[in-house]
Amino acid sequence: MVLAAAMLWGTTGTVQSLGPANLSPYWVGALRVLIASVFFAAVILCRYNKQLIKQLRHLSWRWVWLAGACIAAYNLTFFAGVKASGVAVGTAVAIGSGPIWAGLLQTLISGKAPRFAWWAGSLCAITGGSLMVLSASGRLHATPSGVGLCLTAGLVYAVYILISKRLIGQTSPSIITLCTFSSAALMAIPAALALSGPFATTAAGWAAVSYLGIVATGVSYLLFTYGLRHVSGPSGVTLALAEPATAFVLAIVIVHEHPGAAAFAGLALLLTGLLLVVLAEMKTP
Repeated sequence: MVLAAAMLWGTTGTVQSLGPANLSPYWVGALRVLIASVFFAAVILCRYNKQLIKQLRHLSWRWVWLAGACIAAYNLTFFAGVKASGVAVGTAVAIGSGPIWAGLLQTLISGKAPRFAWWAGSLCAITGGSLMVLSASGRLHATPSGVGLCLTAGLVYAVYILISKRLIGQTSPSIITLCTFSSAALMAIPAALALSGPFATTAAGWAAVSYLGIVATGVSYLLFTYGLRHVSGPSGVTLALAEPATAFVLAIVIVHEHPGAAAFAGLALLLTGLLLVVLAEMKTP
């Protein structure tokens, strides 16, 4: 389920590239969170039962709001960091730093470091993913502020995963995702309005945003949260690196890009790293 979620996230870049060129990235991030919240509400209404109110009361709302703040902060810092440092560097830093942050945070909080196989697999996957992303750009540029924003994006994403892992024991994944993303939308919409002005787009733009909200965010995060019941937080973050592998394949098949040998080497490293993490997770008692 975690890998399936990551594969759906990997469709995001292709969908955005096929959408209107003037579609604001800030509104894309904010609206997909809002649309995903509506999707989660629909899922819960279809499965409504008398225990719903009781489950909501027993949620740790301070953790829900913190998780929502992480989702909102991730969207804003990621897009701002990519704008400052470029797509290649920004994506590599943000996505690549997530597993390292998750492993360090788990070690700091629980005092129990992930297995050596997890570190080896994560390093392999990060290196491969970074190689794939960086090889796609012939000219790289980075700024300290841009790199800092992307590192922040990786950090808040890792924090979100660890908080979600904590909340899973309190209620169902659908309720967790609804509460988390609803709180994130309440923060992200005003921020997008302040950063990008009023939202306006075409029918094609609404179609792209709707897909990103329902499928690439709603369905994917529901799968991801259910999957977190059975894998550790750091492993969940690392397995999410299947996202650039999916984007890589779609870029070849749909966008008709022609990556070089370095990109294919990066793909091989990434897949090897993911396999090592899966094996490490299977050996965890």
